[in-house]
Amino acid sequence: MVKRTAAVAALSLAVLAGCGDAGDSSGSGEPGGGRTLTVFAAASLTEAFTELGRTFEGAHPGVKVRFQFGGSSTLAQQITQGAPADVFAAASPATMKTVTDAGDASGRPQVFTRNRLVIAVPKGDPGKVAKVGDLGRRGLKVVLCAVQVPCGAAAETALAVAGVQVEPVSREKDVKAVLTKVGLGEADAGLVYRTDVKAAGGEVAGIEFPEAAKAINDYPIVEVAKAPQGALAGEFIRLVVGEQGRAVLSRAGFEGP
Repeated sequence: MVKRTAAVAALSLAVLAGCGDAGDSSGSGEPGGGRTLTVFAAASLTEAFTELGRTFEGAHPGVKVRFQFGGSSTLAQQITQGAPADVFAAASPATMKTVTDAGDASGRPQVFTRNRLVIAVPKGDPGKVAKVGDLGRRGLKVVLCAVQVPCGAAAETALAVAGVQVEPVSREKDVKAVLTKVGLGEADAGLVYRTDVKAAGGEVAGIEFPEAAKAINDYPIVEVAKAPQGALAGEFIRLVVGEQGRAVLSRAGFEGP
């Protein structure tokens, strides 16, 4: 029990850390003439983009990559309200459209990867969930993303295709919040991305279901208009969409575009 408690606590801390900043967080410049690249990215990209950020910093001495991870809809709103950002990577074209429609994107977004949902259950599966139809079972505590967030929109689509009605006990701001509740045993199941289960390191289990194929999310990336670090933004995007970026994303469980 002590071992499991420590492991779950570690999972929770890792998720909380992923929702904050990676690298330096001191704004657009560094003492001694360094520069900071600010990347707004969907929460599900936390692990893969953190690794790519370290790679980018290694190739650009004096440059720090600052990440803001969260729900794509929230990040898009922040950008349209003037939050300083250089790059935006969203978990759906719909949330990216918020930025492009506002004229806050420089150029056309590129789809660089894809992701699909799985059912996440706590270690040991106390709710005895075996298939998507079980999520509609009375008394089962299910957690979903908010509907305006890409993982929530995808969940609604997948459940509709499956013909399953679910009354979630809560709707969370992003996919990492759903994962945390499942990992802590506060829910019997949740719909998260396949990549999130892989990143959890065994403290949650993932159950594939065929209806998820009808709700796969495309992930677009774009340089933000009037980016403080436009040249660096373009280089970071080339890293993400290039061979090295694809390899990191594939290891994390993402699918090719």
